[in-house]
Amino acid sequence: MKFLDLSSMGSKSMPDIASVSQPKAPGLLDWVGMSEIEVPLAIPTRSGVITHSVAKAQAYVNLVNPEAKGIHMSRLYLLLDEACSQVLTASSLRNTLGRFLESHQGLSDQAYVDFRFEFLARRPALKSEYSGWKAYPSRIIATEDTDGFHFELRVEIPYSSTCPCSAALARQLIQQQFRKDFGQGKQVTADDVYSWLGSEQGVVATPHSQRSIAEIRVRLSDDTASFPLEELIDAVEGALKTPVQTAVKREDEQEFARLNGQNLMFCEDAARKIQKALNEQASYQDFWVRVNHLESLHAHNAVAIVTKGIKGGYTPVP
Repeated sequence: MKFLDLSSMGSKSMPDIASVSQPKAPGLLDWVGMSEIEVPLAIPTRSGVITHSVAKAQAYVNLVNPEAKGIHMSRLYLLLDEACSQVLTASSLRNTLGRFLESHQGLSDQAYVDFRFEFLARRPALKSEYSGWKAYPSRIIATEDTDGFHFELRVEIPYSSTCPCSAALARQLIQQQFRKDFGQGKQVTADDVYSWLGSEQGVVATPHSQRSIAEIRVRLSDDTASFPLEELIDAVEGALKTPVQTAVKREDEQEFARLNGQNLMFCEDAARKIQKALNEQASYQDFWVRVNHLESLHAHNAVAIVTKGIKGGYTPVP
């Protein structure tokens, strides 16, 4: 009886179907790779502190050789794993995309990586000395192609919006109540009015407001050195002036009410405020903004979309 000698069968003898087989239907493919890859993400902030997140990543290359069966997915995975085992910077991301293409020489000339994660930022209270953490759904997207390196940030920023129309209608009801209570020839003192304004009888109506979300996309210059997520969040929240809060004491809640009253806005107003703020940032080559007011009056949302409007840039597609 003869026995099969397995001792000489090493890893080199393992079949590699992807490299030796021919495709059944030859053709070019725009992207081939993997999605929903779970990776750790360590990103340096402007203060030098490293913020840590769990990310879902996508990694792709294109396939320009129509006779090739497929790509080497394990190479992409291992290179991505190596990149995420250290602090992620714009420089390291460029290097990773370059290595994607080096590992697929003759097969690919474009590479793509995309991280989706919650960016945790420490946000101060409006008046008190307290602060708290806020998570911003974020994405870092990078592409390497024949035109060079392209870099995009996306972030969702919650804020409060108070309806100007509702505020005007509420003020009218308060005026009518004032006339009803003091309009019969009564002598009215400042103290009377002061007390009346502080009562439920006086303020008979309030405007409606709602939590709203600004979806932001910005394209950065190819030579960007960092991920300016905090700066982007600050620019948008500074323009809107009514960011959703974390730690809140009574003085913070009162200040929040004041800010809402002083910054009434329709969705169109919010979109224009953000548009102006982003136009003032030279580091943003292009932007796309969608504001969503999650209406408390209606069962639907109010939406406005705006782009920078440059040739070949973002299109205003909802």
